[in-house]
Amino acid sequence: MQHKSYLDSQQPRRRRFLQVLLSLNLSADILNFEFTIPFSFRRFPVVEKRWRAALNFESDELFTSIPNDSELADAFMDRKQREGSARGFGVRRTHQSSPGSDSWIDDPITRHIVSLYITKEEQKNLLWPLILHIRGLFTILVLPFVEPKHLKAYASLCKRPDCGSALGLDHGLSSLLIQLPSITGAFMIAHAIGDIITGDVVEPEVIVSSAPSVGGLFDSLTGSIGISSRPKPVAPSVASSAPLGAAVPGLATADSQKFGSRPLDKDALRTFISSSMPFGTPLDLNYSNIFNIKANGFSASDLPPADQKQPAWKPYLYKGKQRVLFTIHETVHAALYDRDEIPDIISISGQLNCRADLEGLPDVSLPLSGVNTANLEVSSYHPCAQVSDQGLDKQGVMFSPPLGNFVLMRYQATCALGPPVSGFYQLSMVSEDKGAFLFKLRLMEGYKAPLTMEFCSVIMPFPRRRIVSLDGTPSVGTVSTSDHSVEWKIVPSGRGLSGKSIEVTFPGTVKFAPWQNQRVPSSRSIGATADEDSDNEAENASNMVNEEHLMEKMNKDLPPVDLEEPFCWQAYNYAKVCFKIVGASLSRIAIDPKSVSIYPAVKAPVEFATQVTSGDYILWNTLGKCPHVATVKT
Repeated sequence: MQHKSYLDSQQPRRRRFLQVLLSLNLSADILNFEFTIPFSFRRFPVVEKRWRAALNFESDELFTSIPNDSELADAFMDRKQREGSARGFGVRRTHQSSPGSDSWIDDPITRHIVSLYITKEEQKNLLWPLILHIRGLFTILVLPFVEPKHLKAYASLCKRPDCGSALGLDHGLSSLLIQLPSITGAFMIAHAIGDIITGDVVEPEVIVSSAPSVGGLFDSLTGSIGISSRPKPVAPSVASSAPLGAAVPGLATADSQKFGSRPLDKDALRTFISSSMPFGTPLDLNYSNIFNIKANGFSASDLPPADQKQPAWKPYLYKGKQRVLFTIHETVHAALYDRDEIPDIISISGQLNCRADLEGLPDVSLPLSGVNTANLEVSSYHPCAQVSDQGLDKQGVMFSPPLGNFVLMRYQATCALGPPVSGFYQLSMVSEDKGAFLFKLRLMEGYKAPLTMEFCSVIMPFPRRRIVSLDGTPSVGTVSTSDHSVEWKIVPSGRGLSGKSIEVTFPGTVKFAPWQNQRVPSSRSIGATADEDSDNEAENASNMVNEEHLMEKMNKDLPPVDLEEPFCWQAYNYAKVCFKIVGASLSRIAIDPKSVSIYPAVKAPVEFATQVTSGDYILWNTLGKCPHVATVKT
């Protein structure tokens, strides 16, 4: 099993830190501070005792106990100053990286798996591996349990003169991390904590196929309806089994949805940590399950069959109409340059969502087809699943389903059909306040039925300029403008594009409010600003009106870009495409509902649906500057 996580969010100057020190079989301490420590969660001494038992006491670089709150805060701030930011450099810098630091290893993964030096009695003890996850205004650190030999190996890597890929697979950081499956679990814990503190505790979407299946008339009537509510557990008698002060059944969902709108609930986090990870061992990271157990408790009717063991991810047994729903939801990311020297980049991140409304504790098995065609780069499965190969292009999956909607599989793959939207976007500034643009796009080229594009639009953002007027008529669709963007609706909702490809164009000009009125004062000295203004006047006097000069002039005093606009690092660089495609997955991963089997056998309709949406689908301005990854010439 592989696990890959990209946590690339940056942090503001002042950030609230939520540090979670956990491990798979672990000791835990949670603290939340803004240069002070407002509260701290209880520890798990069982795992600390296990660490001390495994520790080689001859080493003076290994810690013997989890540091206290103030020591952690000081160590994290020291690392932030040493590495330049909370995440760090990730690569070795000649005059900034030093032996013993994370960046000395020269591996970008050290921006997500970090180390701290805890100073005790004039000695610096190394604390590693800390999984760093930034979510909202919080920084989350997770410390999984590793053997002392792994910690010593990392300490040795931090001091080697060679670094990065030069070490090779046998001696590098990657070869060390692959020996530590607890790293994967630590990332899962960090994401679970992040979802809770930001209020993003929502279930994955499972939809019903629009085409009738073995469900008959019911499926026809409920086609294309999203299943957002979880099946209600068998309601125990509140008087007999619900804990004192527990909420009545039915309020759990409403309360969890409001979780992110109120201040951070310390008690909720304490309950989640202590209930989902008793004695430091993670059992169930589903917040909904933990909340329902706390609110509803158990009754005699909730007991599982005597001859079966009930898994932790299914605390209640389902009773009601039985059915199984599968939904593949893929997100397409692309960077299209339309340049010979820069290749286009297209990738797919997907997940297989499931909802199995089945009574008892059955096992569900299915063949997952298209695995090789999709060229899976990374894949991971729910803990309830077991995976085996079944031929050249199939993978067998057997699982004991949890209650409600859940993610059975996550993956990253290539696009087997090519880009759903291709073409180019050009923007040329003819004056300081006027730009001419041209779109020439082709939609659904090479795509055949049943693939259907339900809608498609293109947005041109201008976050630093106010639009005064727009002149231009597209060959297809409608255009609308706001103060800082232009939206071109090519395929409106309700008018799908299926079984054919179309070519569309949109030439036009956009006029902005005068640039001088929008200039933001620079943070540089007044004298320097005055000198630049005089230079600008001299440039104007020389009447050097050309596009390169205009772009340089407009970009000179641009304020720092907002974190919410990560692509707008210059004045005008890109257009963003938004679309939704149904009918099949673009990676070619699929499930045949007729091949799904349930044991013990029950009569339950099985449905499969797909949904593809655009993520960061970017058309870079062919005539402007654009960021790209340099390729190695062979």
